[in-house]
Amino acid sequence: MERQVVIIGAGPGGLASAMLLALTGAKVTVLERMDRVGGRSAGFAMDGFRFDSGPTFFLYPRILEEIFAACGRRLAEEVDLIRLDPLYRLVFEGGGELRTHAEMGALMEEIGKLNPRDAGGLPRFLAENRKKMELFRPVLESDFSSPRALASLPMLKALGKLNPHRSVDRELSRFFEDPRVRLAFSFQSKYLGMSPFRCPSLFTILSFLEHEHGVFHPRGGTEAVMTAMRRVAEDMGVTVRLNETVRHIRFQGRRAVGVRTEAGDYPADALVINADFARAMSALVPDDLRRRWSDARIATKKFSCSTFMLYLGIEGTVDGLDHHTVYLAEDYARNLAEIEECRELPRRPSIYVQNACVTDKELAPPGCSTLYVLVPVGHQRGHIDWQAEAPRYRRKVLDRLADFGVRDLERRIRVERMLTPADWEAQFAVHRGATFNLAHSLDQMLHLRPRNRFEDLDGVYLVGGGTHPGSGLPVIFEGARITSRLLAQELGLPTPWRNTNKGMAAGIRQALAGGMA
Repeated sequence: MERQVVIIGAGPGGLASAMLLALTGAKVTVLERMDRVGGRSAGFAMDGFRFDSGPTFFLYPRILEEIFAACGRRLAEEVDLIRLDPLYRLVFEGGGELRTHAEMGALMEEIGKLNPRDAGGLPRFLAENRKKMELFRPVLESDFSSPRALASLPMLKALGKLNPHRSVDRELSRFFEDPRVRLAFSFQSKYLGMSPFRCPSLFTILSFLEHEHGVFHPRGGTEAVMTAMRRVAEDMGVTVRLNETVRHIRFQGRRAVGVRTEAGDYPADALVINADFARAMSALVPDDLRRRWSDARIATKKFSCSTFMLYLGIEGTVDGLDHHTVYLAEDYARNLAEIEECRELPRRPSIYVQNACVTDKELAPPGCSTLYVLVPVGHQRGHIDWQAEAPRYRRKVLDRLADFGVRDLERRIRVERMLTPADWEAQFAVHRGATFNLAHSLDQMLHLRPRNRFEDLDGVYLVGGGTHPGSGLPVIFEGARITSRLLAQELGLPTPWRNTNKGMAAGIRQALAGGMA
């Protein structure tokens, strides 16, 4: 008898799960409340200008390549991935800048301009993180359905390298003495919505993945990846329904047996939730059905930062901006404290700007450019009236860019969209506007995150940044493999993709043997 699987949400994790679950022979239906796929990774257009809503750094495509390969497709034939060099440019308000080149010798030369002694730390940093990644890979691929997984052989092997109580910044001090250089290898903790002074040292692997495997721009933006995933899923028989909000999950006891939308009922042998975890639980699951993740317990959890966004369609080009440029506040520690404490808006914020048209001119009309401006800010705690503050903060951000040398923007703006934490919460259904989901602190990792086979309910599975392994596109794709495998096993379905992840191990072994590309 054909099994029926319903996936709530067409974000990256939901789309990857749909592709894999289609291989099991199940009938898969994806229900998406928005008018496009991608969730926070969706794109949008304004008068001929195209923007990504969220992620713009596309890293470590190997996992997604393996998911496409399992489906009989090649990612390179579905999406044009352009490898960037330099990866990005960092500008330090206190003085100095660093262009992070893909070739190790060129990057060592750049580091040497900031601190000659630190250049020699780069080969050691990369070599040690290759080993760390090799040890941690089996942990990433495990489901942690039980605390007993902490005693598994892969976990015990990894513990010696993870140094869980050491921060990213402190770990980097073993290789680099200049705080600017350490910042160049730790600002990536923003992908998790965390400070490098608090983020566990494991996550030095984020910058390692950038330097070892590259930073890519999908032609057409990250949206192009989401569109390709939908296309492949539908070719495999998956039904994707847009503009269809799930209003209710039907339960028999603790088991989910279907969902209801305004268009009708969808029975389900298993349910995958790809919506924002905290928001979905409070909206769709009665509190008395949740033992470990009740509303009261969720309220005690730590959540990531949010972001203030400006999407600008600019007349002409913007000189001095690389594809990715990050402007880092002089008092970076204070900037992060303002974000984490959620009491006030950062007074001298750090700013990330994507000038994608230097690589992909078709994102804007001829003679124009798109600018994507992101400012990390605190998530929603009722402390900021964004309706009143947004215009003032927009002014601050534009003035701040002018201080960094990006001038003469305002008079050239042809189209503009602004997104605040309140908008992330209202428009994207993100709990507290915390764009990177649950924080990745030690007490919210591995089995302490909501589990892929959701422990509070029967027949319910999670995928996305709110479950294990965590946030970030490559990690979410790996999470989709874990979730799909657990679901298929419970329903007695085949998992023909399971052997494909051998490629990940092969890639890491190749890196160990060959060093940095």
